[in-house]
Amino acid sequence: MVNYKKEIDKLLTTLFPITRSITGDGNRETLRLLQEIIPLNIKEYPTGTKVYDWIIPEEWSIKDAWIKNSKGRKIVDFQESNIHVLNYSIPINKKLKFNELKEHLHYIEELPDAIPYRTSYYKKNWGFCLSYNDYMKYFDENEEYEVFVDSEFKEGSLTIGELLIEGTSKKEYLISTYICHPSLANDNLSGVVLTTFLAKELLKKKHNYSYRIIFVPETIGAITYCAYHEEIMKDVDSGFVITTVGGPGKFGYKQSIDKGHFINNVIEEVFNDHNIDFTTYPFHVLGSDERQYSSIEFRINVATICKDKYYEYDCYHTSHDNLDFVKPEYINESLNLYLQTIEKIDKRIVYKNLFPYCEVMLSKHDLYPVTSGAGRGIDESDVLCQLLLYCDSKNDLFEISRILEMPIEVLRSLTNRLEKKGIIERLF
Repeated sequence: MVNYKKEIDKLLTTLFPITRSITGDGNRETLRLLQEIIPLNIKEYPTGTKVYDWIIPEEWSIKDAWIKNSKGRKIVDFQESNIHVLNYSIPINKKLKFNELKEHLHYIEELPDAIPYRTSYYKKNWGFCLSYNDYMKYFDENEEYEVFVDSEFKEGSLTIGELLIEGTSKKEYLISTYICHPSLANDNLSGVVLTTFLAKELLKKKHNYSYRIIFVPETIGAITYCAYHEEIMKDVDSGFVITTVGGPGKFGYKQSIDKGHFINNVIEEVFNDHNIDFTTYPFHVLGSDERQYSSIEFRINVATICKDKYYEYDCYHTSHDNLDFVKPEYINESLNLYLQTIEKIDKRIVYKNLFPYCEVMLSKHDLYPVTSGAGRGIDESDVLCQLLLYCDSKNDLFEISRILEMPIEVLRSLTNRLEKKGIIERLF
C-alpha cells in the first residue's frame, strides 16, 4: 500500500486556485506543475481544427470580472472565486437594469450559500454565478448595476498531457482524466491528482502491458485525442476514466459499456478483497469521457472507480466541492484501489487453443495417464480438458479460474506446460 497523503495535500493546495477551462494558460500551468512529478509530454492542437463532428474552439482567457451596485461596491467578484464567472464568458463592460441582468445570474435555491459552476463553451454568452443568499441580499429590481468581464478569445490551441509507459507487451490500457474544471476539488481535481501519483508509481517498474495516460479537457479533449490517435485508440481494449475519487462518501464504480467485460470483474474482485461495500453504477452516456472512448469505432471498455461519484453528492458543481470536502486520505485510498486493480490487470493472460476443433489428444503430447478408465474423481487430464475448453482467445486466466473454481497458480502451471507443448498460444 502506498502513502502519498502529504504529496497529495501539497498538490491539491497548489492546483486548486488555478482557473482552468477547456483551453488556456490555466491548463498549461497545471500540466507544467505535473511535469515536476511525472515526465508528461505536453501537446498542443490548433484552434479551428475539425475533429470529427467538432471544431476545437478559440482559446479563452480571463483576467478579471465583477458586478458593482449603484454605489460602486463590488457585490460579485471573480478575484474571490473563479467560479463566480460563467466559464467562457465573452467580454462585457456596461451598466444594466436588474431586468436586463437577471437572466445572466445563476444560483441554486436548494443550496442557498453555494456558488454554482456553469459553462457556455460553444455558444457566445456571459454570466455570473453566485449564492442564492447573495442574490437575495444584493439585488433589487429597482437598481442599476455595472457589469465587467475582462476576457479574451484568440487563435491558439487546446492543451493535452500525455505519458506512455511501455511494457513488455505493446498491448495498451488507457488511463484518462480531465483537467478543465477550475476550483472544484472532487470533480475533478481529485482525479488529476490521483492520476499523477498513479503514473509515478507505474513508472517505478516494468510491466507486462503498456499504459497510455492522458490529461485532457473533458469532451473536446478526448475527442481531439481520439481524432489525432485514431489507430492507436482503436487497438486499446479497456482502461479507466479517473474522476471524483476524493469525497467522504462510499466507494463505487461505473461499469464499462460491456458489463460482462473483465475490467468490471477485476474491479469488483479488488473491492471484495478489501471487504468494501460498494455501489455499482451501470454504464450510461451521461457522465464523462467514457462516451467518447466507448463510441462505435473505438468501443474501449473504460470503467471508473469513484468515491462520491459525480451527480451523486449534493455539492457537485458548486463552491462547496472544495478542499474541506476532499481529503488527501480519501484520494490515497482510491489510489491504492486503482493500483491493485492495475496490478491484477497486468497479470492478465489470454491464451488461444491451437486445436479448437474437438478435444486435444492429450496422450499424443504425453499429458494423459498411461492407464485410464477408473472413472473415479478428477485427475490432471480432466483439468487440462476443462482448461483448454476455455482458452478461447477471450477468457483470461482470472476468468477461467473463477469458472473452474481453481486457484490461478495451478492454472498458470498447467498453461505453461500446454504452451511448451505447442497446444496453446499466449495472445497477451
